[in-house]
Amino acid sequence: MVPYNALFGGTVVGFMCSAALVVSVSLPIATRTERQGGIYDRTTRGLRIYLATPRLRGLLALNLAVAAAGAMVIVNTVVIVQGLLSRPQTDVALALGLFGCGSMIAALTLPRLLDRLSDRAVMIPAAALLGGVLLSVAAMSRGGIIGWPLLLETWLVLGIAYSAVQTPTGRLLRRSATPEDRPAVFAAQFALSHAAWLVTYPLAGWLGASLGMPATLAILGGLTLAGVAAAALLWPASDPDVIEHAHADLDVRHPHLHGGRRHAHAYVIDDLHHRWPARAG
Repeated sequence: MVPYNALFGGTVVGFMCSAALVVSVSLPIATRTERQGGIYDRTTRGLRIYLATPRLRGLLALNLAVAAAGAMVIVNTVVIVQGLLSRPQTDVALALGLFGCGSMIAALTLPRLLDRLSDRAVMIPAAALLGGVLLSVAAMSRGGIIGWPLLLETWLVLGIAYSAVQTPTGRLLRRSATPEDRPAVFAAQFALSHAAWLVTYPLAGWLGASLGMPATLAILGGLTLAGVAAAALLWPASDPDVIEHAHADLDVRHPHLHGGRRHAHAYVIDDLHHRWPARAG
């Protein structure tokens, strides 16, 4: 029986490094505005904006991918280290600490990388790396056992890839909503990402107990890659901020139009833009 305090202590040590990521995150500031519509409209606004925006639908699929890979680490590290490898509790902390350090390496490297590459060009390949690593380790496991050096190397790489998917998320959400709608969109991301964890946490535990670690790695790796494939389809490769579009429903004298029904500007879903332009994905 694996002691609970090993899981708790190891998780705390591993994610003390990851928690430092929040230092560089700017939280959205709500702007007081008078909204039309009833309570249903106000409470579902963030979710509706989220699901109407192609890049955020892709992010939803990436939420599933990172949750599948992350659940493997968080749920099964203590089982692998103490249950299968019979190593001490301190090694649980070491393995989780390497995952956290990998996350920090990515977080410190990404700002310069994102100056040259788009969010999509970083997030989708990083998520694909998560799935590929899980499947590779499943294939390399011998007799149902993952070797200690292999586990440490794997958890470090998973930490790097995990953070590379997660770190640009805030920037992606900010560019997908007006300032007054950002709190609602961030709340939608919180809810949807945690829904993915709600599925993958028990799945990782059940698979590990029922099928063993190689099969668990393979199934969660396959689920991760399925999320990556969905994200690649839902999030168009061409994803400009400024999109030319027309407003057939507005009077030409409306202040938003500046005298013409067709115009271009940074496009987000809001009270005047209810659907994503078809030609923009």
